[in-house]
Amino acid sequence: MQSPNCIKEASKACFSTCCSNPLPSAASATPGRDFVSAILSTLHPHTSFTNHESLPSLRELLSNLRDAVPNYFNTVLADSVRAQEYNHFLLSNHVCLDYHGHGLFSYVYAQNRYADERFFDFSHSSTNFTSYLLYGAEEAEFHASAKRRILKYMNLSEEDYSLVFTANQSSAFSLLANSYPFHSHQSLVTVYDHDNEALEVMIQAARKRGARPQSAAFSWPGLRVNSRKLRKILLNKKRGLFVFPLQSKMSGARYSYQWMNMAREKGWHVLLDASALAPKEMETLGLSLFHPDFLISSFFNIFGRNPSGFCCLFVKKSNVPILTQSSTNMGIINLVPPTQSSSSSSEERGRAQLLSEIVELDRDNAIEFRGLDNADALGLILISSRLRYLVNWLVNALMSLRHPNAGNGVQLVTVYGPRIRLDRGPAVAFNVCDWKGERVEPLLVQKLACRSNICVSIGMLKNVCFEGSLGVVSASLGMLTNFEDVYRLWAFVARFLDADFVEKEKWRYTALNQTTVEV
Repeated sequence: MQSPNCIKEASKACFSTCCSNPLPSAASATPGRDFVSAILSTLHPHTSFTNHESLPSLRELLSNLRDAVPNYFNTVLADSVRAQEYNHFLLSNHVCLDYHGHGLFSYVYAQNRYADERFFDFSHSSTNFTSYLLYGAEEAEFHASAKRRILKYMNLSEEDYSLVFTANQSSAFSLLANSYPFHSHQSLVTVYDHDNEALEVMIQAARKRGARPQSAAFSWPGLRVNSRKLRKILLNKKRGLFVFPLQSKMSGARYSYQWMNMAREKGWHVLLDASALAPKEMETLGLSLFHPDFLISSFFNIFGRNPSGFCCLFVKKSNVPILTQSSTNMGIINLVPPTQSSSSSSEERGRAQLLSEIVELDRDNAIEFRGLDNADALGLILISSRLRYLVNWLVNALMSLRHPNAGNGVQLVTVYGPRIRLDRGPAVAFNVCDWKGERVEPLLVQKLACRSNICVSIGMLKNVCFEGSLGVVSASLGMLTNFEDVYRLWAFVARFLDADFVEKEKWRYTALNQTTVEV
């Protein structure tokens, strides 16, 4: 029972002991300032590092983390799942910090059950979007079972929501933009602190149909929502579609659930972009209580192995009548059992034939989404707790790196967005700076990281207090990320403390007769 004096937002945990269900932070015993102090102590007795060759060992710092945050022990089941189901990480020695969305399958399951990791094929639907929502379409059990499984995973009711599979996120945004009644609901408001190509597709399509796109503004460098400006926009008499991601996939900044509540109360329709949410976050208290009008989420095949997949557009059935008749079916797909490529070798075809005989019934009637099963087994508390510990450790470690002999000690890394915070999301946006404080190009950082078997993203921060945008490096953590992953990223970034690191790398790869890294 929540106390009437409790001012907890649905997106945060209440630590006043007045709430019987303090999700999502029940697993954390060190809330608020104590949590920050615990994370800071994981590098003890060090507070800064100026030499990449003198960093503490992985073993030492992992031990420090476990001592400072004992509840990290409660997340070791994720390590077991990774070792048993995703052993390609051990085989490839790769660190994957560039995946967004939800993983459908596990590597081991794919190796045992599917030839060439082809889980399904796509067929394009001939039914236009609004007809699909109003009257449905003929669906094979293979496709229908996939829809049921994903609705269950997303904690959404089949009675309340229609689900449309699309080829990608751009298709999902475009379908909605071309059917939403912008002629009578002319406003389109988005809350993104970064450039998003799929979102731009919606903005351009909506503008052509008479919408007036506006964006929330963000503080610098903390990337907090400018509450005054966004509240003013939502209170405007001209209503429309409010596109809200809940957290930034680039910076990890989280936004209050209360913005969705305010938008709905003032007559806006709410589109929740759930692509940046961690697995099982749809089960948080806030999202269990708030049912958006529309929802978009992305799914990929295998974490760290196969980024291809599809996007899902969920439409609340009670809102289908407001959508205008759309003749387009562009991007709508059906999932069908995979067919064997004629270009495959005889050995591959033989293996595929054997596998198809073993799992013939499965392929006809259902897809076993082992990746979703793994997320269900780990659960909301474990996943959210683990990500909270690891991402905050990474932020603290990156900020501890300082250039030697640079006056007051110029920081090697500038972090944009939230620093060490209990309620930050599992992504970090940052730039590497040289000893003069000048930014190293994010693309160069990404290329050099790739040569160290570390995959990170790059992107553009925007909608901040200054004109233009800023390129950054972004690391996104997932439910299978472990301490070694974040440690290795930190150790790689620390190599920039050597003022000659870039030149040494250029010489090394030229000497090996490989393509020179261009600055």
